[in-house]
Amino acid sequence: MSRLIVISNRVSRPNKSGNQGGLAVALAQALRESRGIWFGWSGEVTDNFTGHIGFAEDQGVKTATIDLEEQDVDEYYNGYANKTLWPLFHFRIDLAEYARDFEGGYNRVNKRFAETASPLIEPDDVIWVHDYHLIPLGQMLRDRGLKNRMGFFLHIPWPPTRLLVSLPHHSKLVSTLFAYDVVGFHTEEWLESFRHYVEREMGGTVDGDNVTVGDRTIQAIACPIGINAQDFKDAAESDTAQAMYAKVRASLQDRPLIVGVDRLDYSKGLEERFTGYARFLKDHPEHHRKVVLTQIAPPSRGDVESYQQIRATLDALAGRINGEYSDVDWTPIRYVNQGYPRDELAGIYRAAKIGLVTPLRDGMNLVAKEYVAAQDPKDPGVLILSRFAGAAMQLKDALLINPYSPEEMSDSILRALAMPLDERQRRWRAMMDSVETQDIRWWREAFTSRLTAVDRAEAPTEAEPAAG
Repeated sequence: MSRLIVISNRVSRPNKSGNQGGLAVALAQALRESRGIWFGWSGEVTDNFTGHIGFAEDQGVKTATIDLEEQDVDEYYNGYANKTLWPLFHFRIDLAEYARDFEGGYNRVNKRFAETASPLIEPDDVIWVHDYHLIPLGQMLRDRGLKNRMGFFLHIPWPPTRLLVSLPHHSKLVSTLFAYDVVGFHTEEWLESFRHYVEREMGGTVDGDNVTVGDRTIQAIACPIGINAQDFKDAAESDTAQAMYAKVRASLQDRPLIVGVDRLDYSKGLEERFTGYARFLKDHPEHHRKVVLTQIAPPSRGDVESYQQIRATLDALAGRINGEYSDVDWTPIRYVNQGYPRDELAGIYRAAKIGLVTPLRDGMNLVAKEYVAAQDPKDPGVLILSRFAGAAMQLKDALLINPYSPEEMSDSILRALAMPLDERQRRWRAMMDSVETQDIRWWREAFTSRLTAVDRAEAPTEAEPAAG
């Protein structure tokens, strides 16, 4: 088989603890099978970029990493990727920052990726580029003469055209996607938004999976990512998980647990979640002292001001709610700013009667699938899920809600707490069937099978001129 070259912003090396994310596990297996290489940023900063590549091999996975300059990190990662593209692609145009330095740094780092990765790539290699950090990378590799089969997968939403056109040079950025052979999105909604942009702003045409602009045709597909369902089921049965389950249940004194697990990010709807839970406490005083919300929210992107603000807001909101409703032996919100290893997390999921997954916008959201996979089939919990998460397209037997509505969240919490066992089992079984069928291996094989089968048209030598 052809060798697989995976390129992403960061590289995740295998570790013996088994606490890697599902994406890392899936890609690592594919890299082992194909003798491939995972290329990306090391996460380290250097005074002067030299193009030096650090090679390593762990558990059969070869990795190649480069260090970036502090200016690169500020402009490419903290800047364009996380202050411009991330909020815009999550429909938060009010938070998006547009700066020429950001865009310049983004293009500079993508060129550095292209320059350092291209000598490692052999003619028969298949290249798979991941996520919004590296959208133009494929075009830059083509500019260096690479004719390999090349795919790109976007792990976040694709925004509506009316929002995307607010991005300076939006057409130039989108045109670089036509250097790839296959472009993947999690859901039909994100795919449809991409098609609409291409038709309206670029004069392109859509014919099934084929999207054409000028003389270049690519395949654009919806391919929802999954988790390693069996692995997570096993984790929930592990000694570590069972110990965590017992610890959590003992601390609750038999109260039902509602759990949320999210990176500390404004797209996750944590402020709205706390507000909805507060509405539940206000509307249903009979449940005071009888239920606990545990929100696990590890901090992220601390150098970005909007992330500092969301942390301060949540700290204040959790304190206000606890101050209003707490008793000497009951705290309604347990707000935890740290992460947990996979096995411990599986035990926490299983201890929770309700999984509260309410992002304002999410490309997929694997926490929803992890919660389902960790449940006890004999006594499963209830998943309350935002209809604005990509996972809602698959997990239709969750209680789907509008996360902006405190009343809707309050009503769903009440319904979940009272839901009969047979209904909980029926809903869980339907969701688990989806989680098991379209798991992480299915996702990987669904995408790479398209990529390896594609008959690539001649790639353009340079990106289409900017129209935006």
